[in-house]
Amino acid sequence: MELTGQNLIGGTPAGGGAAFRAVDPASGATLKPEFREGDAALADRALAAAEAAFPAYARTTPGVRATFLRAIADELLALGQPLLERAHAETGLPGARLESERTRTVNQLRLFAAHIEEGSWVEARIDPGDPGRAPPKPDIRRMLVPLGPVAVFAASNFPFAFSVAGGDTASALAAGCPVVCKAHPGHPGTSELVARAVYRAADRGSISTGVFSLLHGWGHEVGLALVRHPLTRAVGFTGSLRAGRALFDAGAARPDPIPVYAEMGSVNPVFLLPSAVAERWETIAQGLAQSITLGVGQYCTSPGVVLGVGGPDFDRLVRALGERLRGAPAGVMLYDRLSEAYAAGIARARSRGAELLAATPAPPAAGPTCGAPALLATDAAHFLADPALREEVFGPSSLVVKASDVAELVRVAEALEGQLTASIHGTAAELDVHAPLVEALQRKVGRLIFNGFPTGVEVGHAMQHGGPYPATTDARTTSVGTAAIVRFARPVCWQDFPDAALPAALRNHNVLGIWRRVNGAITREDVASGV
Repeated sequence: MELTGQNLIGGTPAGGGAAFRAVDPASGATLKPEFREGDAALADRALAAAEAAFPAYARTTPGVRATFLRAIADELLALGQPLLERAHAETGLPGARLESERTRTVNQLRLFAAHIEEGSWVEARIDPGDPGRAPPKPDIRRMLVPLGPVAVFAASNFPFAFSVAGGDTASALAAGCPVVCKAHPGHPGTSELVARAVYRAADRGSISTGVFSLLHGWGHEVGLALVRHPLTRAVGFTGSLRAGRALFDAGAARPDPIPVYAEMGSVNPVFLLPSAVAERWETIAQGLAQSITLGVGQYCTSPGVVLGVGGPDFDRLVRALGERLRGAPAGVMLYDRLSEAYAAGIARARSRGAELLAATPAPPAAGPTCGAPALLATDAAHFLADPALREEVFGPSSLVVKASDVAELVRVAEALEGQLTASIHGTAAELDVHAPLVEALQRKVGRLIFNGFPTGVEVGHAMQHGGPYPATTDARTTSVGTAAIVRFARPVCWQDFPDAALPAALRNHNVLGIWRRVNGAITREDVASGV
């Protein structure tokens, strides 16, 4: 498919402002075609199209929306090798990684389709009325309904799974909300190809193309315009703390504040308890090295801090980890600003007293976005005293923190900001003995991992990919897994409505066959009495 470089408003190509091109991060070469920056006027057009499409789309049955999601998945697969080649050219990510990520994206679209067909996500609650009670008890029924148009900001590090047809878009469309997507400027051609797949899926299902628009841009204008627009009802974002906080503040400053669900970063600490270090030091070192360097460290769950109790066993593990990182190849990072920020992060940590234990030399012919693995070290006292050492360095590095005992590890855990994950390596007995560490981490993270590494995020019903601020702006929500759908819905209660006027999920006859809470009990049975 030939790329146009246009913004897409409900499927209709639209021009824009200044021109820019994608850049091959491996070579620095610019790629055709030129893309046009979106602006506030285009954001207004896209949200007007979304608002016009919303009433009919919100009324579609779960089956219709499920068919739409599955059609998007099919169209992504139908794009074949050209999609992977364009994504590789724009991101430098290897073909096998991109193919795996496309599979994940397809699977999560299909997972949301099955989820809404099953139907209990609407959390239907029914308290039948009792006119014979004194005073009469009203008939009250409650369920989740879609919010309205949602603005989605695509991420740089996952050009499929957290981008145009990624988890935020899938969960919003599944809930019944139109989406206006701000493409990441690092992979605009990939974004256009995926957007056109969404439109083809909409045509197959007779869905209004107004349910989806795509806007481009490096600048802040179009993003802030989307958040501030009065028709936007919620925002999904994955990216940096600085950008996420700016969008969150913009959403809160509106005359009518809206939720901005921003995932913004995490150092994902890995705590190594003494027995695990003594028994499995070599295996742990190998697993850490693989996790730190996976995808050139460009995962929001990359382990940026490794903590343990000092001693011969811990020192041996750290030496083994350093050897593995020193021998790991440097890689191509997604774009120049990211590699520059990575280098600055390493320099900042060293300027604050962190010791450089190991580093991979950049190859002589390294491109402009080369990211070289590195391992730094400090002690717990300095780590506790200097907040700068606790800042995320996005890339293939980690900071080793040596504590005097497990009690000091607990103090470090208590001092951490909110995180997406924390990992504990130890024995079952150590978990019991060191329960205060587990309890401290439970207050700080969204996902606790035992004897594993954080970079694998399973897409399923129970996954929690979120955490206390600054990992995300709302620790109650997730951006991965089917629970993500509730971000784009709100509860509505119907009191004393006639049965025929109720949504299907709340009627006496459970025509959808979903699980509902009736008089406090979970059941699929019909309601015996009602208004």
